Formats: sequence, structure tokens, C-alpha cells
Amino acid sequence: MAAFAVGLLLLRWMPILPPVWWLYLQLILGLLLLGSRAWRIGLFLLGIGWACLSAQWALDDRLELRLDGQVRWLEGRVVGLPSRADGVVRFELEDIHAPRAQLPQRLRLSWHDGPRVLAGERWRLAVRLKRPRGLANPATFDFEAWLLARRIGATGSVKAGERLSPASGPVAWRDQLRQRLLQVDAWDRAGGLAALVLGDGSGLQDRDWRLLQDTGTTHLMVISGQHITLFAGVLYGLVAVLARLGLWPRRLPWLPWACAMAFIGGLGYGILAGFDVPVRRACVMLAVVLLWRLRFRHLGFLTPLLAALCVVLVVEPLVVLQTGFWLSFGAVALLVLAFAGRLGAWRWWMTWWRAQWVMGLGLAPLLLALALPISLSGPVANLVAVPWVSLVVLPLALLGAATLGIPWLGEALLWLAGGALELLFQVLAWTSAQLPAWIPVQLPVWAWSLGAMGVLLLIAPAGVPFRALGLALLVPALFPPQQRLGPGQAEVRVLDVGQGLSVLVRTREHALLYDAGPRRGDFDIGERVVVPTLRGLGVSRLGLMLISHADSDHAGGALAVRRGLTVDRVLSGEPERLAPDLEAEPCAAGAAWSWDGVDFLVWQPPPGGDSNDSSCVLVVEAAGERILLSGDLGVRGEAAWIASGQPLAARWLVAGHHGSRTSSSAAFLRAVKPEKVLISRGHLNAYGHPHPLVASRIRALPAEIHDTAEQGHLLLRLGAFGEPEVEREKSVFWREK
Repeated sequence: MAAFAVGLLLLRWMPILPPVWWLYLQLILGLLLLGSRAWRIGLFLLGIGWACLSAQWALDDRLELRLDGQVRWLEGRVVGLPSRADGVVRFELEDIHAPRAQLPQRLRLSWHDGPRVLAGERWRLAVRLKRPRGLANPATFDFEAWLLARRIGATGSVKAGERLSPASGPVAWRDQLRQRLLQVDAWDRAGGLAALVLGDGSGLQDRDWRLLQDTGTTHLMVISGQHITLFAGVLYGLVAVLARLGLWPRRLPWLPWACAMAFIGGLGYGILAGFDVPVRRACVMLAVVLLWRLRFRHLGFLTPLLAALCVVLVVEPLVVLQTGFWLSFGAVALLVLAFAGRLGAWRWWMTWWRAQWVMGLGLAPLLLALALPISLSGPVANLVAVPWVSLVVLPLALLGAATLGIPWLGEALLWLAGGALELLFQVLAWTSAQLPAWIPVQLPVWAWSLGAMGVLLLIAPAGVPFRALGLALLVPALFPPQQRLGPGQAEVRVLDVGQGLSVLVRTREHALLYDAGPRRGDFDIGERVVVPTLRGLGVSRLGLMLISHADSDHAGGALAVRRGLTVDRVLSGEPERLAPDLEAEPCAAGAAWSWDGVDFLVWQPPPGGDSNDSSCVLVVEAAGERILLSGDLGVRGEAAWIASGQPLAARWLVAGHHGSRTSSSAAFLRAVKPEKVLISRGHLNAYGHPHPLVASRIRALPAEIHDTAEQGHLLLRLGAFGEPEVEREKSVFWREK
């Protein structure tokens, strides 16, 4: 099983997938080796062959290139539970049919100002289709991997539609139950109750998820192995207690019945929760553990864990792309390691406390590897939150949902559950304020490996030699060596923020952020991309945040950056239009300074233009190599910049207004004479950026275009006169180049 599991797990690190014919040959070779002395190699080949073949089938089901960006009429059935936030309805579609086009089996769609969409309905829709694509930045959420893990072959935005048939079947009943739950008066925590009962987290607000992440309690509000195991354990324990009291029928052996009832109860709860991938994983683990308890206890606990791992990976090899898979199996393995070899009995509170600190410390290397925040308050928060949710909130929520048909009873139980949940969130908010989450710096492999070894030593059972050495091995992970720039050198990173702009400039001792990306409703790029990227790069303090002007695609994420990092000073071309909390100062045209041998200059056109021509622009020069960042400066502003007499020649230019035809005039390009032009924009954006006229002007210089929509995050080292490093050139099999 170990050899087989290793082969399945290796899919996560495959840079590219082998040809299909090679995969079939590998499977045949693996089967042939099973009858020889090299049967372990055969199992390994079967594992990696099956994983790669399954992943290739998912890649082949992606939207065809010729359909990317096209609007097509299609029919399909709504699956899962649709969500609505900020006027946008999001849902997934299966059983899809379209004339003269072969579409993927599963689509994820959004409908701005769309009507109510229910699970189980069938719709005819006009959809602008897009191939799966996400923002590509270091140490941030990988949307493309998430889509592939769910086997979603395309995304799209709905332009028009009509309902062909109403909702029907179990999915419709589940959606109706969700609507009932969301309408209950439960201390404004109806969304949290729906998450616990049905596994639907769409009713939780972004601030709730941030609080759960900061306190390491996210697992409590999504249907996970803990919830399935708790419900199954109650049923198992009920039969065991009845048998011990002599109340269980003697003609029925209690152990098989306890295991059967536990599995049926856990499976039923999983079906109620939608039977999504994490729930299926939990049900598989429950089934294996119950089978081990019934017939195979003599084999030890590692055997069922390994068996569950193999079964989960065979059923869906792409779960290796999901963080929940690694965290759930990692947590169980840590508990087995921590309590293995224990002599004597512990008091219950000692066992409970050891489990919490083992989870808090032991999962840290996994969280580091997955680029997730590490909750410093997690062990303490879970010490209270886990039993509170498991023994108070969840039973009340399930009983309330089951008795909604009984007047007053269901509503009263849900009201109590909502009050208990609200009290928990207040405690978590206080805990998070005392110990905020830590976003660690990306570690080199050797430092991470030493830290992981140190953690394993610290949580090992007493009696394992050299346990104290674990503390020493943690030092490189807690205080990682950082590569510092030399005097006169600058590092410029153009972040992939979609249809917006955010550029980080670092010198040896200082950091500057030019614009902070967009914010649309609750989706804040500053919070989701800019802050995690900067913290992952070791930037916790900004000497200056320069917001070119107040348009949302440049200033939307500024408040999140101000709250997430220490910012010494904020400048802007339109400070009066920004949030007062930013405390922005006006941009002083002609102001210049030097940081660590790198020269900076800001400039702004005279007043009188529109918002775009109020952009405060930035010039950075290191060792004779210059870059111009022009915000959304239009043709009028560019002409004023030329007329100012300032030297504009630069090797690098960040194109104004994302490549719009209102910027990058021929006269301005001739004045700058850039060798390379950087364009920050969204893939298949609605504005058609970059405009073909602008692209033709740039190529006529001639100059080379680098585009975040096509290449992702761009890194250039100013002063080295080299080529940019492109995020999408990093080899992972699921990401489009």
C-alpha cells in the first residue's frame, strides 16, 4: 500500500504529464510486475500511471481554445447549491448540451444581477465561456489547480437565460432546506448553521472566514471528517452503552451493529452535506476505520490510515491538488504518531490538551508548504471551539433542522444553536486580536526540511532519543536566511492582479508599493493577493505606498494593505477621493529621493484633466537602468510629461491604463524609447485591453511586450539589464503557459 500510495501522491509534483500511450504502457508493465519479485515497483507504476491518466482526462475535458471568450447558447442542469453575493449568482452546471460544440462536463458560471437559481433546475443560457484560468502569483491561492481538482472544464459569465424545468429530486430538497435555514432568526448566524448542516459556506461572510483562518478553526465550519466522525461516534456509542447496560438485544451482536449504524449515520450526514470531495474522503476514512475496528485491530492503526489513503486516491487522484486532503490526512497521522507507544492512562484533559498542541505544532510545516497562514492562537482556540461546536452547536443545529416541520421546536433549537455560534465567534474574535495569524516567509527547501524534522521530534512519544534536538532544528524555519539586495540594486515585481495594477519595488532596506490592485464587492485583491504575496516575500513594512489615482482598479486594495502591513506613508494623485483611514497625502510633482543607492522620482500633470490624468507617476533608476510606471495617465497627461522637459528615456515601461488606446501615444513611446513594455490586465477583459493599435505601436519601436494576463507575475532586477522572470513559466502540469 505504501508503494502504491507514493505513486499516486507523486502527481502533485509532476511538471508535465507523460504522453497517454506511455501511461497505458506503464499500467501494463505495472500489472506484469505484480507477479514477480519486483511487485512493489509494479504497484508504484500502477499508482503513478493511474494518477497521471486520470489527470490527463481532466485536462482533455477543458474548453477548446477556439471557444475561449466566445458566447454560446447551452443547456444544463444546476448542481450543488448556488450562492448569491453582491448581486452575483454563482453556480455549477452539468449534463450540458450545446449545438455544434463539445463542451466540458462541468462548468462554473456567474450571473451578474441574475434571477434566483435553484439546485436541480434545468436552464438554457447564453454564456461567455473561458478556459480555466486564475491569477498566477507566488505563494497565493492557485485557482486553476482548484478548478482542475473539481474537474471544472470551463468558467463563464451568463448573458441571458431561461428556466426550462423546475427543481426536482434530492438536490432540490436540499436547496429548500437551505432556504429554510437561512430564513430562521438565529442571531444572524443562519449562514453558519447552513454550513454545519449542509456543508454550504456561502452564507458566511468574508470577515467570518478570515476570523476562522486566523484562529485555525476553519475546519469547524465545513463538513469534514470531524463532523462525520462525531455523528457516527454518537451512534456507535449509543449501541455500545445499551449493550453494556444489558438493554441491547442479545440475539444481535452489538459490535457489527454499532459499526453498521455508525457508517449508515455518517454516510447519511455526508449525503445531506452534498457528498462533495472532502465529505467523500471522510466517509471513506470512516468506513475503513470501522472495518478495522470490526475485523483487523491486530494490524495496528497505521494500516487503516494507509488503506484509506489508497482508496481516496484511487477514487479521485486529483485530491492531491487540494489543501484539505493534505491537512486532513496529516492531522490523523500526527495524532497516531503523538499517541503511539504511550504507556499508562492519561487524564482526559491531558489527552485533549496534547492533541491540540500536537495539531497546532505538527501542521505548521504543512501550512508552510501550502503557503497558508499559521494560526498562533489555534491550539488555544481549538481547545474551546472543538468541543463547543461538536457537543453544543452541531447537535442543536441538526436537531433543529430535523424538526423544522414541528411548529416552534425547530426554530427554537436553531435559535439556541445560532446564539451558541455567535458566542463562539465573539470568543474567537477576542482570541484573534490577542494573537493574530502569522504569514511566514517562503522557506528554502533545506530550511523547511530541517523544521519539519524538528517538529516530528518534538511531538514524538517520550523515550524517543534526541527529542530536544527538535528545538535546534526549528531555528532555520523560524529565522530563515534572507537574500538581501546589494547597494544600488532594485527588485521590481508586477503582481498579477487581473484588471488592475500593483507593483512592488524593493531595495536593500526599503520597499515601495505602487497601487494595490482592484476591489469588487467583497473580493479584495489587496487582501487576497497583494498582502499574502508581500508577506510571503518577507515584506512586512512599506516605506511608501503610492496610489496613482483613486479608481478602484488601482486603489481598491489599498485599505487591506494598510491594515495588513506597516505602512509609513501614503501618497496619491487623488488623496481626497480615497478612504480617510488611508491618511493619504497629495503627490508632490518633482519630488525625488534615494534609497540604498536607487533613485526615485514622482511627477503629476497639472490639474484640469480627468481622474486618469491625475495619476501620480513614478520613475525608478538603479545602476543606469530605468523603469517608468505611468498609472492610468492618458494622452493629455503624457503630452504634459513630455513638455515638462524631464528625461523620459527608460528601458522598461509599465503601459498606461492597461494598454488602452487612450494612453501610450506614439509621441510618448518615441520619447521613452522602451525596450520592454509591461502590461497589467485581466485575461479576456471586457475592455479589450491591450488595444491592437497600442500593441502595434509598441512592436513598431521595436519593443517586447510582457503581459500579466498571459505570463502572470513578472519579476525584473533593475540594474542587471536582464530578462524578466515569468511565473507561468514555472512547470506545473495544470497551469496553462
